[in-house]
Amino acid sequence: MKLSVDRQEQLINSLVRRLSGWGLSAPSIALLETHKPLSFVASQTLLAFQPLVTLVLGDVPLEEYASLLEHRSSVERIICRLEQSQRDPSALE
Repeated sequence: MKLSVDRQEQLINSLVRRLSGWGLSAPSIALLETHKPLSFVASQTLLAFQPLVTLVLGDVPLEEYASLLEHRSSVERIICRLEQSQRDPSALE
């Protein structure tokens, strides 16, 4: 699935807001940095666990998130945005 740049930004912003709201920015950065080389495998694992994730998180567009996580550049953008949200929480709005 090919996502437009606008849709990628929407997904990244949504993800960063959720993780920051839950106080998980730092652990998320560590996890993403550690697993960046395995981003494609992680995206496919997300699809495999889709029923469980949907049960826990509700109706989220997992196929789109999986598509986003397939590319290391997207993972790097998520990390940068999480770091920015830690420095300036008002940037989330």
